[in-house]
Amino acid sequence: MVNAIALEARGLSKSFGGVLAIADVSFSITEGSLTATIGPNGAGKTTLFNLLTNLYRPDAGSASCFGVDLAGFTPDAIAALGLVRTFQTARVFPGMTVLENVLVGAHLRLRARPWQQALWLRNVRREERAIRKKAEALLEIVGLADRRDDPAVSLPLGAQKLLDVIRALMATPRLLLLDEPAAGLNDFETAELARLLLAVRDAGVTLMVVEHNMSLVMGIADEVIVLDLGKVIATGSPAIVQANPRVIDAYLGREAEVV
Repeated sequence: MVNAIALEARGLSKSFGGVLAIADVSFSITEGSLTATIGPNGAGKTTLFNLLTNLYRPDAGSASCFGVDLAGFTPDAIAALGLVRTFQTARVFPGMTVLENVLVGAHLRLRARPWQQALWLRNVRREERAIRKKAEALLEIVGLADRRDDPAVSLPLGAQKLLDVIRALMATPRLLLLDEPAAGLNDFETAELARLLLAVRDAGVTLMVVEHNMSLVMGIADEVIVLDLGKVIATGSPAIVQANPRVIDAYLGREAEVV
């Protein structure tokens, strides 16, 4: 059985002030896979994510998620379709605990209507217990269970990045875009992240990850897309990409300067 195409970009292009940030980018991602997008700083990786989620409108080209053309969808409507993303900079809600920040991620999937929530009906209480159980399980996986009642802003940057990831998972995505999830993580946290991402993929969620940590990328990715100066210069398995002379010249050969 051939897996469906979870995400497809067709000729995406975007310029800012005459500078071409994304140039005729096309690719497809298979459902149930983990795809990494790499490239030097300024290659257009985050801009690509912003185009895919309609934070930016493309100058040319289009994108689709599970066969649905995303043109005209608002970012929140895209999330409701099952395409959820995180951002390069960790974002937590001030004034809320770690657990409360995770629970916020489930708001898209709440079945109870507002009037049912206001009356605290039995189905609302049952749903609330299930969501809380899931949130606590995810906090346990990333080692933050003992911080669940702490203010989220008190977490170090690396822990806030992990919080971002599990909050996105609370939305039950079909396709999850992660923008540099390992930024600021120590070796132990990176290993925990790798374990989590592989478990998420094995559970059937499709992932696309922008990342600079090459040991993480090469250890977990099924496919790698390489961007340089806004263009796709290589795609393929980690082994194939690592051996590509254009990739070595554009990125891997000067990795020490990038990271």
